[in-house]
Amino acid sequence: MKLENLRREIDEIDSKLVDLLNERMRKVLGIAEAKRKRKEPFYSPAREKKILKGLVQYNQGPLPNEALIEIVQLILKTSLSLQSEPKVVYFGSPATFTHLAALKSFGKGAELIPAKSIGEIFSIVEKRQVEFGVVPVENSTEGVVTHTLDMFLDSDLRICAEIILEISHHLLGRGTLEKVEKIYSHPQALAQCRGWLEQNVPTVRLGEVESTAKAAQMAAKDFTFAAIASDVAASLYGLNIIASHIEDSPHNFTRFLVIGREYNKESSGQDKTSVLFSIKDRVGALHEMLAPFIKHGINLTKIESRPTKRRAWEYVFFLDFFGHKDEEKVKKALAELEESCFFLKVLGSYPRGE
Repeated sequence: MKLENLRREIDEIDSKLVDLLNERMRKVLGIAEAKRKRKEPFYSPAREKKILKGLVQYNQGPLPNEALIEIVQLILKTSLSLQSEPKVVYFGSPATFTHLAALKSFGKGAELIPAKSIGEIFSIVEKRQVEFGVVPVENSTEGVVTHTLDMFLDSDLRICAEIILEISHHLLGRGTLEKVEKIYSHPQALAQCRGWLEQNVPTVRLGEVESTAKAAQMAAKDFTFAAIASDVAASLYGLNIIASHIEDSPHNFTRFLVIGREYNKESSGQDKTSVLFSIKDRVGALHEMLAPFIKHGINLTKIESRPTKRRAWEYVFFLDFFGHKDEEKVKKALAELEESCFFLKVLGSYPRGE
């Protein structure tokens, strides 16, 4: 077939794609109206997960699944912004990794608002000034963000979704590596690049600041400063990438949580549930708490203890496991757990991040 004919056919397909996309958006607006009448939330990560899973299974190629997912995610984020432009508060400044996580989950159509602290994010969402917040909770090499866990002790907010973001750190600055006298970044970023720093700049002073974006802002003002931050921060603040991918682990991921005021009622079929509970201090107590999950065949993915800060040596436990809180076996396990502990709080069920 001639090149001109193929191009003509592609043009026709493209026109049909535009028509179909607009038809989809008209349906989305109809769904938005129905949700308003029923007072249902517009943001539905479980529904998004089901759509993506179904289309990947349907796909026969040659379009790669990775490309298909990227295209469909953009459509879904656009659909959300058409229904309601959500207000989302995130930790840090523009171009921090939490900002990138918020963009990944809500898209550019959302109103993204920076906050100076994790506590401020919880407060803003609780006061209904925004619909959702995005906070870091765990890094694959440096462990949990304890302040995020502690905030759930006294908060009634729920976990609506999790976002898994691959973290690549770069050394940014206005000058060359030889001219750098001090390197700034968030403590987590500095820790994740500890090996590279010791090997390549052992005599350069290190400074901790509240975010990677703040470090980039400082580096933009002084050529003797450098920052450990993202490539997005380099573009935003007009910095050069002095050294790229300086993280010590090639598999460096951070887990973020989307927090809101309501539970996810819908299951995606691939969910995770988070709970916190307090136990009586006795021999074998924790083993007893975990027994119901073993009994009902529930896979635990994480357990973390934190002091309550109310009484010396009193602890609460944060537990993540596969399954939705409304599944029968999960309900049975939680009921048995509740019988044996001081208190139990279900923080939320949400689609597993990928």
